[in-house]
Amino acid sequence: MRTAGVDLAAEALRTAVAVIEWHDGGAHVAELRLGVSDDDILATIPTADVTGIDCPFGWPDAFVDLVVAHRDGSLVAPASSARAWRRPLTMRATDLHVHATTGLTPLSVSADRIAHAALRLTAILATLESRGVPCARDGSARVVEAYPAAALQTWGLPFRGYKRGAGTTARAGLVDRLQERAPWLELGAFEQTCCASDDALDAVVCALIARAAAVGHTVPAPDAAQARREGWIHLPTAPLATLATP
Repeated sequence: MRTAGVDLAAEALRTAVAVIEWHDGGAHVAELRLGVSDDDILATIPTADVTGIDCPFGWPDAFVDLVVAHRDGSLVAPASSARAWRRPLTMRATDLHVHATTGLTPLSVSADRIAHAALRLTAILATLESRGVPCARDGSARVVEAYPAAALQTWGLPFRGYKRGAGTTARAGLVDRLQERAPWLELGAFEQTCCASDDALDAVVCALIARAAAVGHTVPAPDAAQARREGWIHLPTAPLATLATP
C-alpha cells in the first residue's frame, strides 16, 4: 500500500507532501517535499491508495445557507446574533465532533484564515475529479480530511507547541517520540526534514492518518450525506502500532 499526506496552505511556500510505502510489518517515508505546487499535489494523489489532507473539505451547511439567503435577500432575521446563533455557521458537524471527542477546536473554515487553503483545495479536488480520481468529502474514496494535532493526541504523542521556529525543540522531541512509538516507520534521510519543518512533519502524520482510514481505523461519519457536503475529519480509533499490522 502507498499512502500520501498533504499539509495544505494557501500557497505553495507552506505546503508539504509526504508519501509512505507500506510493507509487511513496517513502512518507510519514500518522498517528502516542501514548497509544493498544485501540479505536484495533482501528480501525487493519483499514485496513492489514500491521501490524507490537512485542510477543511467543505463549509458548514448553515453557513452556505446563510450566504445564499443573504445574497438572495431572503434571510430571516434571527432572534439574536449571539454566539449560539453563530456557532453552527462557523463549526461543521465534524468540528463539533472533534471538539467533543478530543477537546481540540479545529480552525473555522468560515471565520478563519484557513478558508484561503480551503479555497485552494476546492480547485485541487475539482481537478482530480475531472481526471477520474474520486474525492468524496466524507473520506470514502481516495482522499480523507486529516487533523494532525487530534491524531497525535489520540496516539498519545505530543500535539502542542511544535509549530514554527519557536517549536524547534518540541518538534525534535515529537520526532523522537514518534520513532519510539512507531519503530517500524523508517524516516530515513527525511528525519532532519521533519525536525526542521512542522509542515513536513504534519504531512507525514497526514500520510499515517490516511493509512488508518484505509484499514478502517478511523471514526466514520454518522451522517454520510452531510459529510459529503461539509467534509469529515478522520480521527484514529486504534493505537499507532496497529497501522503496521492492521
